[in-house]
Amino acid sequence: MILAAGRGERMRPLSDSTPKPLMEVGGKKLIEYRLEALRAAQVYECVINLSYRAKQIRDFLGDGKRWGVSIQYSDEGDTPLESAGGIINALPLLGDNLFILINADIWTDYNISLLPNKLAGLAHLVMVNNPQHNPEGDFYLESGMLVSKAVQKFTYSGIGVFNPTLFKNRKPGRQALKPILLNAIEQKLASGEYYRGQWSDIGTPERLTEIQSITENSQHAS
Repeated sequence: MILAAGRGERMRPLSDSTPKPLMEVGGKKLIEYRLEALRAAQVYECVINLSYRAKQIRDFLGDGKRWGVSIQYSDEGDTPLESAGGIINALPLLGDNLFILINADIWTDYNISLLPNKLAGLAHLVMVNNPQHNPEGDFYLESGMLVSKAVQKFTYSGIGVFNPTLFKNRKPGRQALKPILLNAIEQKLASGEYYRGQWSDIGTPERLTEIQSITENSQHAS
């Protein structure tokens, strides 16, 4: 599942006319990189949630064949349901098996095929170093398990594997993911890994410009 429903308030004024997943880096839309990464990991079935400027995203991506995947859409209407609410809304499309969750608006070279295909618990998160906009981090890793109470924490990258059981029997509607993750962590049902490679949350015009510059420089170098 690719999360692509957000309004992107921090990305204004760019997001006033273009949803974040369709903003470009290196001549491609951000969401194209996510589809290509999934395809490279032999993940062919994708669910994408939509809300803000849903038609633009749907019109661009279509059925996904251009990227070698099959796309189903979970439309949330005019008001985005946040991460957990979006997942709960999409459960009928996601089925009963483990699913990968990935944010549309991140920039990373993480190899999706490295994610586990079996979980002892209900969630597995990829953690990264804390960016400037999240200096306190989210969770800590201890022997491969996520811990909520620690002096040093890492940031959740927006990449993870989830058991749909984590979200079943929860009321639909707008709700965040973190409280659900904290509950799983307290029950020792959430594992994680630390990724040292390239990662950025493209949440503002400044960070988008920064990634565009890095990409252009690397292309010139090659």
